[in-house]
Amino acid sequence: MNIPIILGTGREGRISERAAEYVKSVIVESGHNTEIIDPRDYKFLFTDNETSRGDGYREKIKNVDALVIVTPEYNHSFPGELKILLDTAYEEYFYKPVGICGVSASPFGGARAVEQLKPTLSELRMFIGRESVFFSSARELFGEAEIKDKSFKGRVKAMLDEIVLIAGKVKPLSSFKTGEGF
Repeated sequence: MNIPIILGTGREGRISERAAEYVKSVIVESGHNTEIIDPRDYKFLFTDNETSRGDGYREKIKNVDALVIVTPEYNHSFPGELKILLDTAYEEYFYKPVGICGVSASPFGGARAVEQLKPTLSELRMFIGRESVFFSSARELFGEAEIKDKSFKGRVKAMLDEIVLIAGKVKPLSSFKTGEGF
C-alpha cells in the first residue's frame, strides 16, 4: 500500500521531523511504500504571494491508500500550515484512513493537537484510526540519533495495522461529488 506521512510543520529545528522519519522506518519495514510530505515543499498564495503549488499535492493525495499525519502541538493545537495544506484538497481525502501521531516537548505528547485535528479530518470524510501515537518529551525521546524508547515501534505498528485494515476494506466512492448526497 501507498501510505505517505504528512509532516505538520515547516518550522526550523522541528523535532516532529525525527518522529516522522521514525514512523517512515516502521512503515517501510512493514512492506509499504511511503514518503514524507513536507509543507516546505508547497507554497501557497495564503503565505507568500507566489503561484500556488497545491495541484501537485492534490494529485499526490488522490493516489494514496491511507495517510499518517505527524503533527507537533503548538499552543494546544496543530500548526496553521498543516490546516492550509489539508484545506488544499477535499474530495481527494474522501474515505481514506488516517493515523495520527502527536509530538510535544510536554508529557502529553501532542494529545491536545490530535484532538483539535480530528474534527477537521472528520469533515474531510476521512476514517480516523483509533490507535494514535503520542511522542511525549520528544527532545529527550529522540536525542541526537534514533529513538530511545523501543516500545514505540509496537505503538506505531498498531496504528499502521489499523489503517491498513481499514484501507483494505473500504472502496472509495469515486463517483461521489460534493453536494450530490448519497
